[in-house]
This record gives sequence, C-alpha cells and structure tokens, in this order.
Amino acid sequence: MKLPKNVFESKEVIEFLEKRSLINQYKKAKIKVIIWNLWWLDFKERQPKKSWIWSFRINQQFRAFWFFDEENDFVVSKIDNHQN
Repeated sequence: MKLPKNVFESKEVIEFLEKRSLINQYKKAKIKVIIWNLWWLDFKERQPKKSWIWSFRINQQFRAFWFFDEENDFVVSKIDNHQN
C-alpha cells in the first residue's frame, strides 16, 4: 500500500463531523494516517476484502471509511457510528 499524498472529505462528511463536534478528533486521526502511525487507529480493510474500502477509528464511537483515488489520495466517503 502506498502512502497517501492528501486526504479529502466530502461536504457531507464535514457537516457530520461539525454537527457532532468531532472535527478536532478527526484532524488528529487524519494526521496519524498521513504519517502512517496506524497502531492507535484500528486501521483495517472492510469486508469483502477486495472492495478496497478501508476504515480508521476517530474515537471509540466513530469510524471513517475511505478509499484511494487515482492520484493516490485518500477520499473519506462516510463517517459511521459503529456502536449502533
């Protein structure tokens, strides 16, 4: 797996994070992904394994789902409340 150049979020993802006051936690997790410090993030590929959708933990309750685009950037497509 290649290191990401950038991490992009959709407007809906930003609104979701702001509504739940998760922006600062998300930014800390995003920096750890960019520098490839993954031990704390519970970084993993989602099922089925060939879907190329990955996730990392923002905090104990929320996870960010992302994929690589053509320019080797992360694109965060969804934030999920995985305790529900």
